[in-house]
Parts: sequence; C-alpha cells; structure tokens
Amino acid sequence: MNIVVCIKQVPDSAQIRVHPVTSTIMRQGVPTIINPYDLFALEEALRLRDRYGGNVTVLTMGPPMAKQALEKALAYGADQAVLLSDRHFAGSDTLATSFAISRAITKIGRGRAPEIVLTGKQTIDGDTAQVGPGIARRLELQQLTYVTKIFSVDFHARQIMVERRSEGGTQMLKSRLPCLISVLEGVNAIRRGSVADALRAARMQIPTWRAVDAGIEEIANCGLRGSPTVVKRVFAPTPRAEKAIQIEAIESGRVADEVIASIFEHQPALEASFQLNGFT
Repeated sequence: MNIVVCIKQVPDSAQIRVHPVTSTIMRQGVPTIINPYDLFALEEALRLRDRYGGNVTVLTMGPPMAKQALEKALAYGADQAVLLSDRHFAGSDTLATSFAISRAITKIGRGRAPEIVLTGKQTIDGDTAQVGPGIARRLELQQLTYVTKIFSVDFHARQIMVERRSEGGTQMLKSRLPCLISVLEGVNAIRRGSVADALRAARMQIPTWRAVDAGIEEIANCGLRGSPTVVKRVFAPTPRAEKAIQIEAIESGRVADEVIASIFEHQPALEASFQLNGFT
C-alpha cells in the first residue's frame, strides 16, 4: 500500500503575537512544530502500514526550514519525505496550496499511485480545513472527512471502511479507493520513534522540489498570483476582564440548580429569554 501524508510546519500557537502597529503575526523567535492535527494522520498512516504493509511518504510545502518537520516525521517512522519549496509558492492561500500539493502527489505516485492520502482535519495557523478537500477535488479522490477510525482496507475490492463524526452522531462509511482521509483529533497517539528511525532520519537526504521539479507549469496558479483570498485584518482577541466565578453548592444534589441560578444572576437577559419561551 502506498500512503502519502500531508503535514505542515506551523508556529506554536501558544506563543504567537500580533504586531500592535501592522496587525500582522510576529513569527520571529516563535518556535515551530508539526501541526498537531497532522500527527494523528501520520500515526494512522503508520498503523495502516504496520497492518497491511507498504510505504509512507510525508509531504510538506513551505520554506527550507520546513525540512525540520519532515525529519521529525521520519524519526517517528515514515519511510520517505519530500519538501515542496519554491519562491513561487510564497503567499499561497488554500486554493494555491492545494494546487501545488496535488501536483506533487501526482509526481510521487508516478511509480505507484497512492491508495490513501491522509491529512489532519485542519491546521492551527489557518483553521480553514480547506486544503485536504481541495487536494481531493483536484486529484478526483473519494473524500472522507472527520474520520475517527479506519476499520478495514480491502485491496482486492478496492474498498475502505471508516467511521466519521457528523453533526448527528457518527457514520459508518464504505468507500472506494483511492481516497483522501482527513483525520479528527484524539483518534490515536503518535508513537515514540525508535532509535533506528531517528538515526535513519538523521542520515536521510530529503529531496527539495521546486515548482518545475513537481511538474508545475502553471506558475500563475501558485503563490500570491494564484491566491484570491484577501486577509483584511489580523488581530488578537481582547482579553476578558471577568474572572471565573466559583460556585459552592451546599448539597451535592443541587449543583445544577446552583449553576443555573448563578448564570441567570449574571445574565438576566438570558433568564428573561427562557421565561419568554416557556422554560422554567
């Protein structure tokens, strides 16, 4: 089985600051990490490989320093890694990013097309959850989003069975291969990489593909020129002045009543709305 995992190196959101004058994100001095959601996708790929055999290739698009994220993924146990890096990709929005990554996946699959492409549900720096579906659309893959479990893969029938979370609960889906799966958080825990994998990651030469190396001729579809998204303003949320309220219930069985009474005390408009709609 040939699996491609798309990851992204992102700034640690706990340490991001917004410039008070330019209203842009200040990345200088902020440590970078692998997007946490992508680690769930990577672990799921490694589990599939351990179960069915095959190969796991990790792909990311970013500046040269993004190679650190790929080295970390190799240390976790991935087999190969590819860095997609070119000045033409600078300023890409989700549309341009999905275009470039889909072309890179096509090149990776020239020897053997991947049966499964895995991504995290979203990234913590953009939070759009658009790149995975965008890749699926461009590569004409079956799209399985918010997946919580992969039950089985039948290569003879070219089918996969998964569980996904939906607004109404959970769904059991059987779909055909190849497919793209975006993995929900908390479905697994990334493994500890072995010493052998760490040494292999340190020795491995990770290829860096420019646009031409990935077979991209439509440069106008990349970077700022291929990005119709316009960000008007970036700002930090206003810190809340209210402090947390501690509620002490005299009787353990009346905790819910005390909480509701406290909410209504501090938000009388909410209590009036409940009474207006016939709730008591």
